[in-house]
Amino acid sequence: MLRPMPTDDFLSYLRYELYRSEHTVAAYRRDLQQFIAFFCADPSAEFIPAEVSTQDVRRWLAHLADSGEAPASLRRKTQSLRAFFRFLCRRHILKSNPAADIVLAKLPKPLPDFVRDADMERLLAPIPPDATLIEHRDHLILHLLYATGLRRSEILSLTDASFSHSGRELRVIGKGNKERVVPIADQLAREISNWQAVRDDAYPDLPSPRPIIATMHGHMSAPNLELIIKRLLRDERAGRKSPHTLRHTFATAMLNGGADLNSVRAILGHASLATTQIYTHLQTSDLQRTYAAAHPRAHSTEDSDHKG
Repeated sequence: MLRPMPTDDFLSYLRYELYRSEHTVAAYRRDLQQFIAFFCADPSAEFIPAEVSTQDVRRWLAHLADSGEAPASLRRKTQSLRAFFRFLCRRHILKSNPAADIVLAKLPKPLPDFVRDADMERLLAPIPPDATLIEHRDHLILHLLYATGLRRSEILSLTDASFSHSGRELRVIGKGNKERVVPIADQLAREISNWQAVRDDAYPDLPSPRPIIATMHGHMSAPNLELIIKRLLRDERAGRKSPHTLRHTFATAMLNGGADLNSVRAILGHASLATTQIYTHLQTSDLQRTYAAAHPRAHSTEDSDHKG
């Protein structure tokens, strides 16, 4: 049973000083009540925060894990205790936080969404001769993201100075202000050059260096790019429809086509090979689906070895 102090003070702090929602405050309350019920085996016993040790917190979390509590729930409950004891430390009720050094439960990493190769080829069908300025621009955006794996911020920062038609390459400024060179195919290089002519005719007053993905006011905004990709991918099966989905699509296509992991890492601008390795799991998932659909043993309900 919660005493008026200090748990009620903590919940009031969340509500009136941090402006947390009632839903959030209720979640904190439940977590604290659950821990106190575990810590005080006797329901009538007094809960004294100073008596709680790090080992007590670990025992509670282990008990929850053994009971089948999901990792996301374990993380939230750990964070609830951590915030509660931190509050008590700030109020000089405790000298140290027994939950401070608890390692948060790891969440399973979902495999990234991507668009199938055949669907991308359909989306990137040749632009008709009577295409509008917007159709030219949107086709190039889709082509650039799929063919290079650039991040949203990277494609928006591209200028004419980033592009070498003769070298078939883009110079990209990525995370940490690190520059990398991304190779591009002849087809994409030609489309960039064609678009530059269309852009310059429509927006002759753009300042130099001119952004490749341009609007009449200069660089396109990130929200606008997100909306364009969401619209272009609206009929596709990928759950998330964003520029990052096309980055995943690029990496998946490269690895499925035989590229080595380190080369894909360099093109994507990943600092660590471990970040790129998620796409190897994606390949395995694809293979399992293909196997399940194609191999007769994958959907056999009987053990044929025991048949006469």
